[in-house]
Amino acid sequence: MPSYLQFADANASFDEAKIVIFGVPYDRTTSFRAGTRHGPAAIREASWNFETYMLEHGRDLQDVKFHDLGNTENFGPPLEMVDGVYRFALPITRADKIPLILGGEHSITPGVVASLPRDIGVIGLDAHLDFRDSYLNEKHSHACSQRRISDLIGVEHVVYMGIRSESKDEAADAKKLKLRSIRASFIEENGIEAATELALGAILRKKIYLTVDMDCIDPAYAPGVGTPEPFGIKPSDVKQVINMLGPKLVGIDINEVAPQWDGGQTALLAARLAREAIMVMSKK
Repeated sequence: MPSYLQFADANASFDEAKIVIFGVPYDRTTSFRAGTRHGPAAIREASWNFETYMLEHGRDLQDVKFHDLGNTENFGPPLEMVDGVYRFALPITRADKIPLILGGEHSITPGVVASLPRDIGVIGLDAHLDFRDSYLNEKHSHACSQRRISDLIGVEHVVYMGIRSESKDEAADAKKLKLRSIRASFIEENGIEAATELALGAILRKKIYLTVDMDCIDPAYAPGVGTPEPFGIKPSDVKQVINMLGPKLVGIDINEVAPQWDGGQTALLAARLAREAIMVMSKK
């Protein structure tokens, strides 16, 4: 009988593993629909649905050495969470292993990025710009993820794709600070491959961290998120981005799964994208 406490097929020890999974069950800065604290558990449970053999890659996931380290503690205030995620991720990144993080809300990402060398670029998939300096008097809100990442590695090394929502103040700050982003409408018109190449050309970094907010995907496919936004990209677009970036990836998180808002399809999709990431990153 499968143990839903861990990600399916994660059979390697920490020392053996090339890829290490952990979850961050956190949603204290939620501004619309709570529940992403249940995301890591839902994604892990959904991961047991799939065949271990991945036909498009011609390889079996059981042949990949990856480890599930479990969840972080249940953090309190956002700054405590960011620092706690950093401390949890640091032994993974210092051991030259690739972290794969299951969220939890998007506020978790800066803590992981802080554990990595500063010579990386960050590509985000997100419906929202997440470039507020603070939101509801909180600088570590889920609505500030890209701003805090930019503080760490420089605004010129961060690009979010799939954008279709931003505030007036965010738009002004983005223009002032020369933040580059790629709208969902561009992807629809030009394709995800062109968008990804554009992002890579903009940040000019060989090593990439990918953050996937599941609300980047149209809510017709992924309704179980904290802040759904219509007119999104397709699940196959996200899969293609993961495959294109695979050899460059130094880490990835998949966040904002709020499982009580649907019948399990968003967690299922997140689990499948995580399995895709494990497979392509293992070829690195």
